[in-house]
Amino acid sequence: MLTDGLSDYEREYDDVLRELADPKVFSDQRRAKELSRRRKELEAIIAAIKRYSAALDDLDTIRQMHQEASPIEREQLKSDISELEAEAEASKDDLELILLPSDPNDGRNVIVEIRGAEGGEEANLFAKDLFEMYIRFAEKVGWKTEVLSSDPSDMGGLNGVTFVVKGDDAWRKLKHEGGPHRVQRVPVTEARGRIHTSSSTVTVLPEADEIEVDIDPQDLRIDVYRATGPGGQSVNTTDSAVRITHIPTGIVVSMQDEKSQIQNRARALQVLRARLLKAEQDRQSAELSEARRSQVGGGGRSEKIRTYNFPENRVTDHRIGLTLRKLDRVLQGDIGEIVDALLANERAEQLSIYRGSN
Repeated sequence: MLTDGLSDYEREYDDVLRELADPKVFSDQRRAKELSRRRKELEAIIAAIKRYSAALDDLDTIRQMHQEASPIEREQLKSDISELEAEAEASKDDLELILLPSDPNDGRNVIVEIRGAEGGEEANLFAKDLFEMYIRFAEKVGWKTEVLSSDPSDMGGLNGVTFVVKGDDAWRKLKHEGGPHRVQRVPVTEARGRIHTSSSTVTVLPEADEIEVDIDPQDLRIDVYRATGPGGQSVNTTDSAVRITHIPTGIVVSMQDEKSQIQNRARALQVLRARLLKAEQDRQSAELSEARRSQVGGGGRSEKIRTYNFPENRVTDHRIGLTLRKLDRVLQGDIGEIVDALLANERAEQLSIYRGSN
């Protein structure tokens, strides 16, 4: 029964509090962070078990009253029983959701990379639209953002942009945004008014702490060069741009936005750690190639997680079959309905698996 493990969770909670009370634990930042996170999880689990247990007790009590009541009183108690049954079922659903295995990246900040894919300059213009959409969404929900690297295109779009989103629920809400995004509209370069299809890719990575990803300096090849702007023109006179290659994996990260070589190097390492953390997590789950393809794919027009159709003012998320006729508002950052629907779909799938195994 779902309420049977209450004492075990309470014992673990006491152990976690005892360890957190020891000042020595904070000399290990990683352990302290894990304990703080587990404390919050256990508090939620214990509270949910107690709510469900109380709902069952109330239901048992009123059912006993119903059996012992007179015929007239039984009729009056029927509606109360129905209400308590609904409350107990809702409490059970809440508890099952809390007991689902947590995502190891929950609570992390995220690093988002957006790149123009197929469609030439139109793809780059759309990459900028997506970037602005996420920045506006972040503002709506109270997250902070910081651009790490931005590569403007010749016509005002973005060849690529990398930015950090800082918020306790940033990973939970943005993790499903990774993948090819397709746009259908008349490009600014189209003289005949024909609709073109282009695409941009979005990659969402959990930000990694230095203590979580140990990078051996011997595994890095670091090149410095002069930063350039649109069209390739030089934007400064010093070799401040940095390109870091992680030799064992072949991952390459370039940064040039800062005037200081030291700052560009620090930002490049920040992104490299995030990519290495995600790659290791994927490797551990034996899904590395599939997980990367599921986010980036080939960037082709036929591969997409979502379509943004301008003539119809329509956004369609193909994974869950959701269509909204408010593209104009979505591009202003109004993506909460899509985010919530994707999370609800994830929870439904997890619950189906959980209930099937119990």
